[in-house]
Amino acid sequence: MALIPLQRISRCRHTEPSHTLTHKHVSIPRQRETHTRTHRDSHTYSHRPGYTHTHTHTHTQAHIHPHRKSTGLQRPLGTRRCSHGEAQSLVGEQDPGGCRPLGAPVPCPTLLSSPDSAGTGVTLFIALYDYEARTEDDLTFTKGEKFHVLNNTEGDWWEARSLSSGQTGYIPSNYVAPVDSIQAEEWYFGKIGRKDAERQLLSPGNPRGAFLIRESETTKGAYSLSIRDWDQARGDHVKHYKIRKLDTGGYYITTRAQFDSVQELVQHYIEVNDGLCHLLTAACTTMKPQTMGLAKDAWEISRSSIALERRLGTGCFGDVWLGMWNGSTKVAVKTLKPGTMSPKAFLAEAQIMKMLRHDKLVQLYAVVSEEPIYIVTEFMCHGSLLEFLKDRQGQDLTLPQLVDMAAQVAEGMAYMERMNYIHRDLRAANILVGERLVCKIADFGLARLIEDDEYNPQQGAKFPIKWTAPEAALFGRFTIKSDVWSFGILLTELISKGRVPYPGMNNREVLEQVEHGYHMPCPPGCPVSLYEAMEQTWRLDPEERPTFEYLQSFLEDYFTSTEPQYQPGDQT
Repeated sequence: MALIPLQRISRCRHTEPSHTLTHKHVSIPRQRETHTRTHRDSHTYSHRPGYTHTHTHTHTQAHIHPHRKSTGLQRPLGTRRCSHGEAQSLVGEQDPGGCRPLGAPVPCPTLLSSPDSAGTGVTLFIALYDYEARTEDDLTFTKGEKFHVLNNTEGDWWEARSLSSGQTGYIPSNYVAPVDSIQAEEWYFGKIGRKDAERQLLSPGNPRGAFLIRESETTKGAYSLSIRDWDQARGDHVKHYKIRKLDTGGYYITTRAQFDSVQELVQHYIEVNDGLCHLLTAACTTMKPQTMGLAKDAWEISRSSIALERRLGTGCFGDVWLGMWNGSTKVAVKTLKPGTMSPKAFLAEAQIMKMLRHDKLVQLYAVVSEEPIYIVTEFMCHGSLLEFLKDRQGQDLTLPQLVDMAAQVAEGMAYMERMNYIHRDLRAANILVGERLVCKIADFGLARLIEDDEYNPQQGAKFPIKWTAPEAALFGRFTIKSDVWSFGILLTELISKGRVPYPGMNNREVLEQVEHGYHMPCPPGCPVSLYEAMEQTWRLDPEERPTFEYLQSFLEDYFTSTEPQYQPGDQT
């Protein structure tokens, strides 16, 4: 079978307990598996778009215009960008209410790579994790096992032959990396942002000196070294260093210490700090990523392949279950009551939904398209954000944790903003919480398909009026800016730890008051600057509301001090 050469690859990987990582010049203790590396936007080897701003500023400043997308992010509607940074635009035809995409997108072309020295393309890969086969066509393999990739032209699952067993089958492409490449290193996290690096390094299980290397957000071909540090004044925090590339091909943090490879640079700073804040002690902890889909060609699945094990919740239009697919894979299953939506319309929408790939969006795995419709997604262990906030764990959350959760939601919505996709029902009940307070957006795009008369902004008791922008509730004009309004209401849910918005008011009163410019007062314990951001999202003119790109930047940098963005290489 034809093999298309692979482009340079960023991959998530995890650590195993009680072993030692060795690679060329590197030897560092492994940490127990505790945290997940951030997945990048979109495709097989996907990256977060490089828009994240690296200017250091306090939460009262902003370098992104609050109402307009930055010039570098704008693309004409109807265009596709199939880079490794982001899936193509999902715009087909426009919905009358705004930029809602209705046309099914064309899949991205297969990822390409630089050919190896023989000019034949990279074919030898190494497993980064254990994997248990889910179907007869999959290969079971263990971490460290090597493969020849036979065919990588069919998306996220590649045909490969194991060098140890000689067996041939499909493997998840995000579970492997080229042998002896930087992508196979435990400490290499690819194109994740500064904030993502800090979240992961500050998670439990990482000691002082834990580190990761990521692609530079500002300089092509360069890297950044992020290190967990501690001091009495600040406690645990993360420092960042630029790894620059020489014209001759070497790498350095400070010019007095230059290295032929990033691996040699890492080994040097494992042995001596040489101006860094601390010795490099261990690769940042991580755990297995989600596979992209359940298996090769597992999209429209049979109802018999799903075992519903435990009901997790009940809503107006169906139930959510913990399920098991094919007797092998834990999933969440949303079962819709017959008549909730047209199966044909749902399947068309689901084809678009599955193209949305981002770490802050719940991944749609598969569907049962005949009624009763099943929507099969990744399982999030802590359930909805709303219920989590009301539980003991949620009640103990600090303001920085709440703001970080808000920033994660804003990040996912900023991705949807770039993809010209509208959620229509953004609220805490539709955000799911996983390990380490990871938040992901769920149920995007489904609201427009509901055919129940009670789901009507004018008269229906089931419609979420309190979260809906007035132009959407009154005139049906749903846009990304109406999602921004809903996000402001979600912020009040976070800060109040699950309180119903507009307490003491019914839906009719809320609609009447909001239409005349009424805003909820500042929630108890909410900083004034954060409340001011909420008020910006509730401006009556949709065009005066901030973008999600701005809101993400504002929230990620809310507690940022005026410390330099990068540390000097000769710091002592």
